[in-house]
Amino acid sequence: MNKRRQTIKYIVSDFSVAIVAWLLFNLLRFHEVAKYDFQQLSDFLLFYQVIKGQILIPFFWIFIYFLSGYYNKPFGKSRIGELFSTFTSVAIGIVLIFFIVVLNDSPDSIQIYYTLFFSLWAIQFTLTYLGRIIITSHALRKIRNHEWLENVIVIGSGENAEKIKRNLQDSEYRIIGFIGENEDVAEFIENRKIDGIIVASDSENIAQLLYNLYRYRCPIKVVAGKTNLLSKTKVKDVYSVPFIDVTENNFSEAGKNIKLLMDKIISALVLMLLSPVYLYIALKVKADSPGSVFFRQERIGYRGKPFTILKFRTMYADSEKQGPYLTERDDKRVTKFGKFLRKYRLDEIPQFWNVLKGDMSLVGPRPEQRYYIDQIVEKAPYYYLLHNVRPGITSLGMVKYGYADTVDKMIERLDFDILYYENMSLILDITILIHTIQTVFTGKGV
Repeated sequence: MNKRRQTIKYIVSDFSVAIVAWLLFNLLRFHEVAKYDFQQLSDFLLFYQVIKGQILIPFFWIFIYFLSGYYNKPFGKSRIGELFSTFTSVAIGIVLIFFIVVLNDSPDSIQIYYTLFFSLWAIQFTLTYLGRIIITSHALRKIRNHEWLENVIVIGSGENAEKIKRNLQDSEYRIIGFIGENEDVAEFIENRKIDGIIVASDSENIAQLLYNLYRYRCPIKVVAGKTNLLSKTKVKDVYSVPFIDVTENNFSEAGKNIKLLMDKIISALVLMLLSPVYLYIALKVKADSPGSVFFRQERIGYRGKPFTILKFRTMYADSEKQGPYLTERDDKRVTKFGKFLRKYRLDEIPQFWNVLKGDMSLVGPRPEQRYYIDQIVEKAPYYYLLHNVRPGITSLGMVKYGYADTVDKMIERLDFDILYYENMSLILDITILIHTIQTVFTGKGV
């Protein structure tokens, strides 16, 4: 099952359909409106504004479908799901096109606007849904005939593992191996193509096991009912085996893509517009004490992937040469200018570069060092849930709790991060950003 190839099929189909649909609509426009200004159809179709639309409109539709989250998961689609997804995204796109493009036409009667609107909607929806349903039906047929299967490994043993084996014999999964909980997973999957991991375990330490599996950055499914630490993660029933995908969150696919797009746009604008501020702070940091302008440190991010976080240096050089040490209030390691930066959280603004790179988001749980994560997981193993989303420059935990200078306080702040995880939405992100801006301007940081 090649997800990239399947995604390309949907994109090519949608793009081709958009070209044909807009061409057909232009034929209707000529008949209803443009024939009074153009003597022949060819003159209208070769008009530079019409040509520009014919080129740009298909890209517009791909952008709309991307925002809808349609391309996020090329497999696992259904015909009913296709219907509602296509209906919604086409309806939104048609309204935008109508007000941006079609209202510029000057028909003899307002009734022609209704004709143009509903005709465009019918053409775009019918052709788009037809193209998608052909691709989806082909994929479902391949899966049903066991020609396309998802390669998974099962972690567990005994009765649970045998039950999984029996129930998945006629599913879309191909089990390529069983691994005991104490066996070396890395060694097993090193030279194998793995599409997912299924955990069939009754162990009390299942949360710790799940946390250790995130480093492989592939979907992890657990048999439902094995743990109460999974909170609101999504349940997927596969041939009488209800699985919980613990690498999924409750954010809609459209919300994920809109959030990602806004992260990129806002971070790029901030980096450009605040470049003079960056330069000023850099010069002040350099003049305040010897050492590098920036502080770099490895943190653990999305799906357990390590990345280098970037901050303006607020401490004297080599302050952590003895190892990781959380900052305390009135910490003697913090420079004079560093206190100012931390008070207004200006030391964090280089992280907009991390957001632009894709390591972080504007809003999300704060990323931690593995040294502290290992300690947190011992007391709060459900911390692994936070790896399902990109860490953020700001978070609900930072807004409601603030900085934590001990592991116990980090665990207390974790409650707010889990609350955010369970209720993720664009509205919540905007609310957190507003509170963060208030914190910056009122100097309520450290």
